[in-house]
Amino acid sequence: MHPRLSVLGALLLILPSLLRAETYDVVIYGTSSAGITAAVQVKKMGHSVALVGPDKHLGGHLTGAAQSGDYSFRNHVGGLTREFYHRIWSEYQKPERWKWQKSEEFSKLRQAHTAQEGEFKTQWVFEPHVAEEVIEAWIRELDIPVFRNEWLDRSRGVRKDGPLIREITMLSGKSFAAEMFLDATYEGDLLAAAGARFHVGREANSVYGEKWNGVQVGVLHHVHHFGILPKKISPYRVPEDLTSGLLPGVSPDLPGKRGEGDRRLPAYSFRICATNEASNRIPFPRPAQYAEEQYDLLLRVIQSGWDNPKELLRMFIPLLNGKFSVGNYGPVSHDYIGMNYEYPEASYERRAEMQEAHRSYQQGLLYFLANSPSVPGPIRESFAAIGLCRDEFVDNAHWPPQLTIREARRLSGRFVMTEHEIFKPRGQESVGIGGPILDCHNTQRYITPDDSVQNEGDLGVKLDPYPIVFGSLLPKPEEVSNLLVPVCVSSSHSAYTSIRMEPVLMVLGQSAATAACLAIEQGLSPHALPYPVLRQRLIEDKQILQPVTVPQRRLR
Repeated sequence: MHPRLSVLGALLLILPSLLRAETYDVVIYGTSSAGITAAVQVKKMGHSVALVGPDKHLGGHLTGAAQSGDYSFRNHVGGLTREFYHRIWSEYQKPERWKWQKSEEFSKLRQAHTAQEGEFKTQWVFEPHVAEEVIEAWIRELDIPVFRNEWLDRSRGVRKDGPLIREITMLSGKSFAAEMFLDATYEGDLLAAAGARFHVGREANSVYGEKWNGVQVGVLHHVHHFGILPKKISPYRVPEDLTSGLLPGVSPDLPGKRGEGDRRLPAYSFRICATNEASNRIPFPRPAQYAEEQYDLLLRVIQSGWDNPKELLRMFIPLLNGKFSVGNYGPVSHDYIGMNYEYPEASYERRAEMQEAHRSYQQGLLYFLANSPSVPGPIRESFAAIGLCRDEFVDNAHWPPQLTIREARRLSGRFVMTEHEIFKPRGQESVGIGGPILDCHNTQRYITPDDSVQNEGDLGVKLDPYPIVFGSLLPKPEEVSNLLVPVCVSSSHSAYTSIRMEPVLMVLGQSAATAACLAIEQGLSPHALPYPVLRQRLIEDKQILQPVTVPQRRLR
């Protein structure tokens, strides 16, 4: 073939992509809470930005799940994240926001839910739809272009020039070109498609010299284990009969040895918003695939003596306006343990199937507790008095659209955050503060040597606040040189169980965007950006970079 024809052919192949590409200074893939603060920061720094993602609703876990708020950590949150919680506070100064509860009834808890910095007050407990309205208003104020229902072509959708990403393409065919990219997804889809190395699952403790990584057989934190029960529970369909088969939800696999690495992940769940306000309540629905035997293990737990309705109702965490965030509590609850291992690298279609399985399991659990004749009357009556909120998630049958993905891929980047940086922080190149707990949900439900059932993987280790190192947001430069990762940061599994908290990810979103903009302005890659330059701008924008010793207010 003539050389000129060869070049022409290549141009004809590339030209359609170039013509249709939307071009910005920064493109953010993922509309999580970190994606929101990142987009706002880019716009405030005077650069063009596009916010792109597969979701219809903005905010990820922050708006797509009922959040009870971690206000014990609030004094270490600054910048745009604090501004978000201030905007929440401002919304609840409006009388019309108190539809199902009087604001003065909330005032007894007000000092725990708000903090004051001069005139800058914040509120850390809120309703999902209010958080979404706040975010949508913020995006409109700054005229940030948002591209919803856009799914990255994970096999062919990243065009690179060496380590430099030039353009990303969606399954719809729409393309986006930029000088800098951010991956703000919970799954780490862009970083993986761009060729950055990552890890899924738990490292062995020996990899980084840690204590709380790997398999945690024998570690029983919180109350999410069978050790809290008056007696041991048999995992077999016919108690003590090994030939009868296992109850649903119990794995036949050996759990592994303490400290060994594996590919298991903390359980996922939907953080439901529920209410006991009759005029706003919709009964818990019966899922299409409901099978009562799926909850035989839960029934066995109840029959063992764990039958106090008040204990079971601890899964309902008070919010406001008569609403509750419904979380995991006890040996068998909302966490669909062991059913998410393939999720991070699964196809979009397979992920949708897994999300539906999680939804069906959780809806069935609530329906079972509220309706099954096998459930003791006091428990059944207590759960029947609660239901989904009529005014939440109204376009999704009042069910959260966002599965809580507590951990998926984690970047293996320029710097790896481990327990060493968390327990003995050195304060190096901080871009935000993490804390206040290693909080991992169970990863498996297994059979013990004495033929009883037990959960494994749950952690609850209290921490002092610690700095998160800038290098943990960066892939290795030879792999990808213009990508920052504020959600699936470079960290060990155990470190990530603390970093993953939404306020922390929001802080990291702003810091990643700041680094991206400064790198553009100085004509550098983020890896070459001098940290003192980044630090100065973060401080100017009121990010908190080192632990502060402000007394925490507590409930009286």
